Amino acid sequence: MMQQLSAQDAQFLYIQNESNRTHVMGVYIYDPSTAPGGKVRFKDILAHMQKRIHVSPVFRRKLYRLPLDIDHPYWVDDEDFDIETHIFHARLPEPGDWRQFCIMVARHFSRPMDMHRPLWDMFVVEGLDRLPGVPKGSYALLHRTHHCAIDGTSALQMFLSVSDADPFGTPVVPLPEDEGASNPAPSIAKVISRAIETNMNSPVKFMQALAKLTPTMVQAAQKNLTERQSGSDSAVPQTRFNVPVSPHKMFEGFSVPLEDFKGIRKLAEGSTINDVVLAIVGGGLRRYLEAHNELPDTSLVAVAPVNLRKSASEAKTPGNKISAMTVKLSSDIADPVERLNAVCHTTRETKQAKTGLSARVMTDLTQHIPGATMAAVARIVTSERFAPRQTNLFVSNVPGPQHDVYMNGARLVDQYGLGPLAHNMGLFVAALSYKGNITFSITSERKIMPDIEFFRQCLQAAFEEYRELAKAAPTSPPVAKARTRKPAPTSAKPKSAPSRPRRATASKAK
Repeated sequence: MMQQLSAQDAQFLYIQNESNRTHVMGVYIYDPSTAPGGKVRFKDILAHMQKRIHVSPVFRRKLYRLPLDIDHPYWVDDEDFDIETHIFHARLPEPGDWRQFCIMVARHFSRPMDMHRPLWDMFVVEGLDRLPGVPKGSYALLHRTHHCAIDGTSALQMFLSVSDADPFGTPVVPLPEDEGASNPAPSIAKVISRAIETNMNSPVKFMQALAKLTPTMVQAAQKNLTERQSGSDSAVPQTRFNVPVSPHKMFEGFSVPLEDFKGIRKLAEGSTINDVVLAIVGGGLRRYLEAHNELPDTSLVAVAPVNLRKSASEAKTPGNKISAMTVKLSSDIADPVERLNAVCHTTRETKQAKTGLSARVMTDLTQHIPGATMAAVARIVTSERFAPRQTNLFVSNVPGPQHDVYMNGARLVDQYGLGPLAHNMGLFVAALSYKGNITFSITSERKIMPDIEFFRQCLQAAFEEYRELAKAAPTSPPVAKARTRKPAPTSAKPKSAPSRPRRATASKAK
């Protein structure tokens, strides 16, 4: 059966270059004390993954790419698949603390993937005994997968498919009985014939899609013009994140209780967990940029993904089915309650007005653009010289399981996630929830954010500020204050924070 990449999947291949690798990575920390014998060996992990390889086609299929990208690539079976070429292990070097762990995570994430094999790998890291809050004997799995194969929702399903609900090996999700349909390499004659047909039909289908979208595009253009005439500033400010990025990535993270978010939500009527995440990021960025005397007068703008999967069955399908919306983080607002209300208003307005238009238009139109044309355009618009400034950063909030998850009998303690950067977008913040906690994961680049630990402290301080306000807040939600555009002065630096994220509790910064 021939299975071709969708236009959206293929885009993640076309925009990849030496500086910007378009893979994602999950970081999973396990406590083996719950496993039989209280220990998990590397060969146990190999054996477990070998038994679960059939749960997702991502594990065993590779790319079949056409010359000059005359059409989108195909997925084909890897006849030479060997699991030991995908799973490696090492020990955390001295001093073996949280900072050293972050360095190792960032280095592995920065390495290019082997594009001639199935697009995933696992790096087992032992020697985590000096990580505060992590049980002795714990180990980490750094699981990379290329973005052309999965999005955030399908990545979570892929992770759950190799996980267990208890230490005894009961799968979290039902396992398939067979290995699914095979994907042999298509014949040259067939792919060329299909490419010719696609290229001939593309202009017609493109114009049909454009005609359907024209009214929406006109409305968006009118709204944008009205905003500009009224003096409303919707431009993306220039920041240190809007510069070319290098291959050398950085990582940091911390964990906070999910329960605290429920209290924080009461500070702004109708707010969601996602609104709180965005407001915390906006507050953290405000502290960080103000400390560097770089805080813009206007709000920073983030791109947030929107899941387009409509059912649980769709979530199990690999590939990408996402759109995106642009959100102002209200980093120009000093008062945290005002900021949360402003973010809540912005996200509500964005969803109602469907102002995440550019991403949806691209999704609808690019599926009708020939592969060679899309590849050429994608390389130009994402190049160091021509990349547009459409956003300051990327923020992703992915809900996870709220129960214990195991692998080889070892209990999952914490999870983090790293995402790709791009020229003119040098910061990625992911918020992942698991068993009553939310982890904030920060991906940036060495020149852009050499003091990434300080930015982590800024995010922690922004969270602490909201938590203290929630504790002191009355039971009824406060009335939103009038929004002020001019930033008010705040302290240059947040109070100091511990050198490693907390898990179950988040103590105040000292």
